[in-house]
Amino acid sequence: MKQEIISFLSTIEDEICGISKYIYENSEESFHENKSCNYLIKLLNKHSFKVQKKYLNIDTSFKAEFGDGHPKICFLCQYDGTKDDGQIYGYNLQSAMSIGAAIGLSKVISKVGGSIVVIGCPGEILGGSKLTMVHQGVFEDLDIVLMTQPYVETAVSGNSLAVLPIEIKYKNILNKSKESSKIYSPIDSCMFTFNAINLILKGFDNSSYIHSVDIHSESKDKNNLEATAHFLLTTSKIKTAEDIQNKISDFMNFTEKLLNIKSELHIYDLPCKELISNKTLNRLFSHNLKEMGIIDILSTKNIDSCLSLGNVSHVVPSINYYINIIKDKNISYGTKDFALATQSTFANDIIIKTANALAITALDLIEKESLISEAKIELFSNIK
Repeated sequence: MKQEIISFLSTIEDEICGISKYIYENSEESFHENKSCNYLIKLLNKHSFKVQKKYLNIDTSFKAEFGDGHPKICFLCQYDGTKDDGQIYGYNLQSAMSIGAAIGLSKVISKVGGSIVVIGCPGEILGGSKLTMVHQGVFEDLDIVLMTQPYVETAVSGNSLAVLPIEIKYKNILNKSKESSKIYSPIDSCMFTFNAINLILKGFDNSSYIHSVDIHSESKDKNNLEATAHFLLTTSKIKTAEDIQNKISDFMNFTEKLLNIKSELHIYDLPCKELISNKTLNRLFSHNLKEMGIIDILSTKNIDSCLSLGNVSHVVPSINYYINIIKDKNISYGTKDFALATQSTFANDIIIKTANALAITALDLIEKESLISEAKIELFSNIK
C-alpha cells in the first residue's frame, strides 16, 4: 500500500505543488486567509473529503475528514503570511505537504480502516488558532497529529518554550484623612513587584524571563487610582510558569498588606504550553524520510520561542519536524529570500518527498496500532 501512495502522489505532483504556488502568489495576513482557505477546501472536496467550513466560527478555518472511526490521524495546515513580506515562514509549503499526505493516504485508508483529519489553522503568525481549538476540545478525539515546518535544515522535532500572559493590577483608594502625596501609589507597587519578579526568576532555570512589559496608570476619579501591567512570562515548561505565577501572587498579597493597596493577578489570554515532541513519532518519521531520499537529518532541534502546537502536544502525541527546503545555505529562515526559495524546483521535490513520508508514517501507525499506544504512553509519561 505504501507503493500505492507513492504512485498516486506522483500523478498529482503538479496539483500538490500548485498549493504552494497559489498561497505564495496570494499570500494573506493572519485570520484573513480567505483565498488560501477556499483553495484548500476546494481541493479537499475534489478528493472526496467531507469539509466543515468556518470551523469553530473562525472564518478562515476548516476541518476535513475522510474514512471512519479510529485510529484518527490528523494533519495540520497553516497558511498565513506577513503583510509586507509574504510567505517568509514557508507555510505555503507546510500546507502543501499536509494536504498531499492526506490525499495520498485517502487512496488506501479504506483497506486498513481509520480516519484522516485535516484541520486548517489560520493566524499562526499572531499566535495561532490552535490555542482556541485546544481550549474547545478539538484534539481530544484524535490519536496522532503530524506536522512539518519548512526550514533551512532538516532536524528532528524538539521542544519549544512555554508562555504565560500575566496581568497584575494595583488599586489605591485614597484615605481622605491623609494627603495623597504621603501614601504609596499603585505605580510604586508595580515597580516593587517587578523588582521582586527579577529576584524570583533567579531561583529557576535560565530559560525563565519576562518580556513585552506594558505598564499604564489611570485615575478613574480623584479618590481612585489604578496601575495595570501586562507581561509575558516565558519558561521551559508551563508547570514552571505556574510555579512562578504562584510566587508572584504570594508577593502581591504581601505587598497589599505592606502598602495598603489592593492587588489582583489574572491570566489575560490563553497560555502557550511547551511542545512535548514525541520520540516514537520522530523515530518513525525519520525512517520514512530516509526511505524517500531525505537522509541528511540533524539531531533534535529545540526552539527558543513558543509554538501553538505545544498546547496540542499536551493532548495528543504530536511532532513538528523541520524540513530543509533550500539549496543555498546563505538563505536565512524568515526572510524574503526564504519565501522566494519556496518556489524552487528543489522545494517542490521536497514537498512530494515529505508528503509521501507523512502519509507512509500515518499508514504505519494505522497498521501497527501498538505504535500509537507507545506514543501515547510516552506522552502521558512526559505530562506526569
